[in-house]
Amino acid sequence: MPPRLLFRRLLSTAVAAPAPEAAAAAPRPTDPALLVRLCTILYQQQNAPDAALQRRLSALPLPSAPADLRELFLQASARFPLSWRPVQRLLAHLTARHGFAHSPATAARFLDVLAKSSNVDLLHSTLLALPPGLLSGAALRAAVRGLAPAREVGKVSALLTLFPEAQRPRVLAFIVDVVCSVCKLPDVAEKVVKQAEHRYGLARCGRCCELLVVAYCRAGMFADACNVWNGMEKRGIEPGAAAYEEIVVTLFKNNRIPDAMKVFDGMRRRGLSAGHGGACYHAVVSWLCKEGRTWSAFMVLAEMVKRGVEVDGEVLGDLVYSLLARRRVREGYSVFHGVKEKDIALYHGLMKGLVRIKRAGEATEVFREMVASGCEPNMHTYIMLLQGHLGKRGRKGRDPLVNFESIFVGGLVKAGRTLEATKFVERTMWGGVDVPRFDYNKFLYYFSNEEGVAMFEEVGRRLRETGHVDLGDIFLTYGERMATRDRRRRAMNGRLTAVEDYSCLPSSQESEARSL
Repeated sequence: MPPRLLFRRLLSTAVAAPAPEAAAAAPRPTDPALLVRLCTILYQQQNAPDAALQRRLSALPLPSAPADLRELFLQASARFPLSWRPVQRLLAHLTARHGFAHSPATAARFLDVLAKSSNVDLLHSTLLALPPGLLSGAALRAAVRGLAPAREVGKVSALLTLFPEAQRPRVLAFIVDVVCSVCKLPDVAEKVVKQAEHRYGLARCGRCCELLVVAYCRAGMFADACNVWNGMEKRGIEPGAAAYEEIVVTLFKNNRIPDAMKVFDGMRRRGLSAGHGGACYHAVVSWLCKEGRTWSAFMVLAEMVKRGVEVDGEVLGDLVYSLLARRRVREGYSVFHGVKEKDIALYHGLMKGLVRIKRAGEATEVFREMVASGCEPNMHTYIMLLQGHLGKRGRKGRDPLVNFESIFVGGLVKAGRTLEATKFVERTMWGGVDVPRFDYNKFLYYFSNEEGVAMFEEVGRRLRETGHVDLGDIFLTYGERMATRDRRRRAMNGRLTAVEDYSCLPSSQESEARSL
């Protein structure tokens, strides 16, 4: 080859070959390898001098785009939800070397990390240093969640100064909502409201008072809830439907039924609309059914229908259960069959009442009708039926191979839960001291897998062969529809609409087994 052609080929090869640095592209901010290296350095060097940490972080190929830097910060801070120091040092490095600027999402995440790590001083100083454009609802919620448990009432109320005066009433209601609903500290919320009144001249609104009443009732501080309620009446603030409902439910729980009905009558006289007062009607009907005042529950139900309040399945289920528990079976069935579109709450009310009066066979028939109608049972359905057939302590069957001990206690041993089985046997032996109740929920949970499907099918077949047809159907249906996640999805999607016939017996033997 001539020297000139050889020189041209070598020159073209040298020009076409890219540099190693240019060929390696910058990794993405969600690259797992980059995040592992970054988080390892931040964790190991979080107490190291600044020079050592900066040297190690500078050796990493971090992205340069502002959006990628923000995504990298979010990914790294998610790895340290309770440690503020690694996140803060990463933020200092990105700000000094890469010109990092906060977005509302990154600012809220950083405040959330500071709040969860209980660094109150750094949280407050960081919040005050943020620009007004970065003060989002998530950032304010994170700040309140960090300051309220520390009972920093002054700092919580000072958050109002970060917003314009026109937005302060709305911000105060938001702060009270977070303190009452998330932090469960109604006393701190009331102190914040009082400081806002004295320092910033903000009058408490109806929303704040309603949140305080609900939070005090749920915390068991009924006297404080009454004080807030009386203050609302003095200021001329009309209580909302949520406050009425919580007061009525709390009075029912404290066995003060006449007072609860007086408050409920006051709500009706004040003319709350049906859409807002429907929850209070539901609570009154449910508690009247629990107290056995079925006639009063029927009167309130008739008023609900007259006022146009929606009657859901839970209310009707409580009414049906109350009738069956008082041995008024015919009336309970009439209410049940009078509903066109039945839901799971109504089926549960009927089955629970039948189990209560020792009619577990009829409850199983209702269960079959429930599955055939397309209403999918849940875990509570199966546990209720098992307790109805076997009792909370467990009953022995006629066949020694298929009874409570061989299925449930032996099943715990087979699943490797010998400690739970031993505890149940000990409670059974010491029945005069401890109540030997069996936890069906844990048993079903232990066998909710592919191996449990075969176990439930085998146990169900054996139970049907020994005459326990209803109990066998319960096990077979659970194994078919609830044992694994895929089976539950298929059942919820409507692919299984009936209880399959797993009977291995002829019809004559099956009818004889049912009669037995």
